[in-house]
Amino acid sequence: MPPALRRLSLLIAPLLLAGCGEPPLPAAAPVPAAQVAARGESLVPPPAAAERREHQVRAPHGAERRDEYYWLRDDSRKDPAVLAFLDGENRHTDAVMKPLEGLREELYRDIIARIKQDDSTVPARDKDYWYYTRFEAGRDYPIHARRKGSMEAPEEILLDVNALAEGKSFFQVAVREISPDQQKLLYAEDEVGRRQYVLRIKDLTTGELLPDRITGASPSAIWGDDNRSIYYIENDPTTLLAKRVKRHVLGTDPAEDTLVYEEEDDSFYMGLYRTRSEQFLCIAVQSTVSSEARCTPAAKPEAFRVLSKRQRDFHYSANHLGDRWVIRTDWEAPNYRLMQAANDAVYGRATWMPLVEHDPGVFIEGFELFDGFIAVAERSEGLARLRVLNPDGTTSHVAADEPAYAMDLAANPMPDTDWLRYTYSSLATPPSTYELNVSSGERRLLKQEEVAGHDPANYVVERLWAPARDGLTQIPVSLAYRKGFEKDGSAALMQYGYGSYGNSIDPVFNPAVVNFLDRGMVYAIAHVRGGQEMGRQWYEDGKLLKKNNTFTDFIDVTDHLVAQGYAAKDRVGAMGGSAGGLLMGAISNMAPEKYRVILSLVPFVDVVTTMLDESIPLTTNEFDEWGNPKDPVYYDYMLGYSPYDQLKAQDYPAMFVGTGLWDSQVQYFEPAKYVARLRALKTDSQPLVFRTNMEAGHGGKSGRLQKYRETAEYQAFALKQLGVVE
Repeated sequence: MPPALRRLSLLIAPLLLAGCGEPPLPAAAPVPAAQVAARGESLVPPPAAAERREHQVRAPHGAERRDEYYWLRDDSRKDPAVLAFLDGENRHTDAVMKPLEGLREELYRDIIARIKQDDSTVPARDKDYWYYTRFEAGRDYPIHARRKGSMEAPEEILLDVNALAEGKSFFQVAVREISPDQQKLLYAEDEVGRRQYVLRIKDLTTGELLPDRITGASPSAIWGDDNRSIYYIENDPTTLLAKRVKRHVLGTDPAEDTLVYEEEDDSFYMGLYRTRSEQFLCIAVQSTVSSEARCTPAAKPEAFRVLSKRQRDFHYSANHLGDRWVIRTDWEAPNYRLMQAANDAVYGRATWMPLVEHDPGVFIEGFELFDGFIAVAERSEGLARLRVLNPDGTTSHVAADEPAYAMDLAANPMPDTDWLRYTYSSLATPPSTYELNVSSGERRLLKQEEVAGHDPANYVVERLWAPARDGLTQIPVSLAYRKGFEKDGSAALMQYGYGSYGNSIDPVFNPAVVNFLDRGMVYAIAHVRGGQEMGRQWYEDGKLLKKNNTFTDFIDVTDHLVAQGYAAKDRVGAMGGSAGGLLMGAISNMAPEKYRVILSLVPFVDVVTTMLDESIPLTTNEFDEWGNPKDPVYYDYMLGYSPYDQLKAQDYPAMFVGTGLWDSQVQYFEPAKYVARLRALKTDSQPLVFRTNMEAGHGGKSGRLQKYRETAEYQAFALKQLGVVE
């Protein structure tokens, strides 16, 4: 073990629970009904306390922890006792929320009133057709369609997802791939929410669904040039990890599909793609600390050949157009650089040549190849922007109109154009699609989403910096409020955060957030460490043995916004989901007095137990994100912030916790155990509600309108707690 890690383990050792010598868990202190009423809290009694069953979770190095609610894990999702617990919590949530039914319905109506129901995307040309997606009023699912030659041609409906979803409580279509001859459609469907897909093929000339049916697949698949072969990824049935690439020929038994590639390392994710030139089929694998691509000629597929062998702390992604490959890589470039290689010179990174040099102040996120230029998506000072690289070596940036915004590449299917399509949005500006002529500089607005009753001029968007407690770091913050707002320290604030996996949270428009703004609240996004808003180092400083920076950054942003008068100190709400739910769990343990209400959605809260169990999906992929608790140093550090393990007998904020029974990303039993233990320990009278969607997974309900019913519920809960409504 490195000396630095050894010293850290000694510092954190006191946090380790003592196993069999642990004292009994304290019971929650009773609060007199009169005192509850005086505080204005609900008199709805909590559900019956969850049964405690002795269970020890042992780590390979011998450490043990009591997990008295471990029994709430049921992989079959059929255990009567588990279902009774979830049902009891749902009924309690129903009772707590009943007085807010009117508000919840009002919030839901407000959201969907802003959404143009009979809407469509900007058509994009791909070969002979213009492709687009449209919605019909009152229907939850999209209709995918195309027109041949021009938008004046007759419409061909590729997939009416409303018809496919009819009679189903959950339905999702993921991948959609058109065959090279444009006569067949490959798509992936999920009827549970578990993200384990069934691949189907539709004949677009007859409209018939072919009998081929491939189960247990990832939502990543590509066609072969023969229009009969499909390359797809088969998942492990237990861990749900992407494991094998197989080749299926239409009309044959999927059980006899040819194995093309098998990934032996369970720390890698996998995906398939066809290069921009359409000349190569590629398999891409990536872990937290490494990546690798292998490709084969599409016209004559052979063994997939590795472009550059994987090694730790080396990432790359490659695409091909014309007579060269372009590679995005962090090889000797923490913020990434672009390199290029001739067709046969791409194998082995020693032959790669610089194209865009590394810049410590600019993080390169991606690129798109065109015949006459390259569009680069990058990030500087926490803001996303686009740069155009011309063949003569000159560059230019696409202009933005607000201090905090989101800009990204849009659908650009064809490389033979001078027009670059991109998207633009902000907390006040609805999603907009532009195209820019890189030769003339002409810019055209193709579409801005219609939002009924919304005028961006009525809102103010700000970008500010909050000092971290280390005295050196400045944390970027994006925020918005309605014009007329006075920064006098009396307003309610909803603060959102994530801070994991290097995912940057951009300040995009959200029709649901307007519900907060139009009721006089401030909405803020804390771009905490663990994302990549400020470059790769921003991510490195918020993971593994620096993960606590994510949590303290969020709290420091709260303190700064309150100190600057954006919010009253007793009217602050916090919201996060998934790994952002981990953030919510951590701050509620570390600084519960700073938050009036916390919205914790599909939260990752049982860090150590989950990361010790390699049968759980995502565990092995994420050892380099959180650490491997088989190592005592990481075990101790993770235990020190794991929300479930750090719950204690203290006052907590009002809390709304949500999950989906079929969630494969964060299993339902993590928030279930968390709520059960929190009920037993918390000493306050603040409401704690736990909503389990029994028919959904990580993303909640399917359907673009139905999901907002869940949003309206937790918004109503928050508005009541923050005193925004009576």
